[in-house]
Amino acid sequence: MKRILLVCGSGICTSTAVNAKVTKALDEKGLKGKYSITQGKASEVAAQSVNYDLFISTTVLGGECHCPLVIGTQFLLGRGTEPIVNQIVEILTKDE
Repeated sequence: MKRILLVCGSGICTSTAVNAKVTKALDEKGLKGKYSITQGKASEVAAQSVNYDLFISTTVLGGECHCPLVIGTQFLLGRGTEPIVNQIVEILTKDE
């Protein structure tokens, strides 16, 4: 099971909207049941990213990230997400 940390500024509103869109996209790519998504605050990235396989952010970050990082702001716009989804799938399936 791959672990995804999805963060926004507060860890609530934006990350919830993006979570639903990422989940739908990954399930449509055949990854249902192969990942879990945890939402959090951008300020938690440096400490939490060591525990995850992928980190998706909807905001600008400072500090270190200890796993692959994908910027997910396109999910908020609702367009141009296919390249990002493909990048996420590639990261999640890299070791299979």
